[in-house]
Amino acid sequence: MGAGAPGRGASPPRPLGFPSPSAPGPWPSLRGGPSYRGAPSLDGGGREEPRGGARLGGPRAGAPWEAGPCPGGPPLPSPRDAPEAEERGAPREGRRGGGARPGRSRREVAAAQLLPRFASAPGDQAGARAGARAAAGAASAGVGALRAPPEGPAAGSLLSAPTMATAVAQKLSRFFPSVRQLGQMPRLLGELASPLPDSTVGRAEVPRLFWKPYIYSGYRPLHRTWRFYFLSLFQKHNEAVNVWTHLVAALVLLLRLACFAGTVDFMGDPHARPLFLIVLASITYLLFSALAHLLQAKSEFWHYSFFFLDYVGVAVYQFGSALAHFYYAIEPAWHAQVAAIFLPAAAFLAWLSCAGSCYTKYRQLPGLMGRVCQEMPSGLAYALDISPVVHRIYVAQVLGQEDPAVLYHKCQVAFFLLAAAFFSACSPERWFPGKCHIFGQGHQLFHVFLVLCTLAQLKAVALDYEARRSIYEGLHRHAPHDFSAFFLLTVVCSVLTALFLSHRVRRELSCKED
Repeated sequence: MGAGAPGRGASPPRPLGFPSPSAPGPWPSLRGGPSYRGAPSLDGGGREEPRGGARLGGPRAGAPWEAGPCPGGPPLPSPRDAPEAEERGAPREGRRGGGARPGRSRREVAAAQLLPRFASAPGDQAGARAGARAAAGAASAGVGALRAPPEGPAAGSLLSAPTMATAVAQKLSRFFPSVRQLGQMPRLLGELASPLPDSTVGRAEVPRLFWKPYIYSGYRPLHRTWRFYFLSLFQKHNEAVNVWTHLVAALVLLLRLACFAGTVDFMGDPHARPLFLIVLASITYLLFSALAHLLQAKSEFWHYSFFFLDYVGVAVYQFGSALAHFYYAIEPAWHAQVAAIFLPAAAFLAWLSCAGSCYTKYRQLPGLMGRVCQEMPSGLAYALDISPVVHRIYVAQVLGQEDPAVLYHKCQVAFFLLAAAFFSACSPERWFPGKCHIFGQGHQLFHVFLVLCTLAQLKAVALDYEARRSIYEGLHRHAPHDFSAFFLLTVVCSVLTALFLSHRVRRELSCKED
């Protein structure tokens, strides 16, 4: 009776892929008898027993390139993923007997061996299906490579070049968002902006240091992670508008600086350095202010430290404004009066403004004493800084000059006066106590008008830089002072003052805890 055809006394047919006992291969010995090389006996405690019979010629039975089926191996691909073999090899005769060995086609074996390489990522069903199709194609194209063991540098690898390219593409695709992921972005942003549980608390749940006049809610709890406070940028609380007004303005000025870099030679033109410094100073105070309002709720120490940093930014901006006005906007008559003292006095008053604000915050000076220590140095610094602009506006008015830069200078003065009024008055929240915890605070309006002042100022300075070169080149040909040195001196003195007071705050808080 033909091999593989069950007859009288023959065992029932075995399913496809299950080995015949007569077929050579590393199958375990179930009854402790002789087994093939490398096949442990199941009743002998895992011992290897010697192979019975002489070794036949040709490749060793069960070698990997023979692609024989193995129990417990990878499952066969489904018909949808790996198509049926077009040709099946003739049944090979066993070496010990004359029976046929049922088995899978070589193309199916290759697909089964290559499939796990593509489906290595857990849960990657799409990758598994694509890998099955690529594996079946690779096996169809290179089935001859399975007849003998591979040689050379590619030994031990069954992936052909197209299959390897597919695998690399599958790996790289994980680093880029898919269309489905991009479609989920609005939902994720909405969840990020939605209020978190306990993201804000009432005024009674935070120390008195954090209280704002007439604001009774919208405070962020203390001692959370830094991630919590950075993510509060997208939450509703009583500092959110203060953060966004200066953060957006800083981004606008960064774009403005990029535009200047395309038209102004900051490196080669020595008269362009004051323009660069005023833009840099403006970005500095805006970013320091945004950081202070965003992160000050971390703890009492960080509340002091970040507002000290805010006052450093204000001092830098004050000197930058004084320098730009002195260099570009000043009239020759006023320059002759103040040239010897203007920059040293501007640097000193900028530092004094920073020191007064930091000391007021450190001592928590109430009422009139606090306003004197904080607002008087700032007022003196602004009076000196704006004096070239005021003189310029007066001369243009008397002479009837039509100068577009003068209009922007007028706007910057008006916006600053409005900002100062809202900063000092704590209005309109005093008229609506408990109603302005998100919008409508006087400090928010102070931020808005200060940003408008800065934008108008930079526009006026840019126009003066372009239109008044013949004037300021003659005035500053032999400058009595190095303005870059005074700018650096202002920054260093202000930073040292803030660091000194931060150290004092840390020491006092440590003593309080002990």
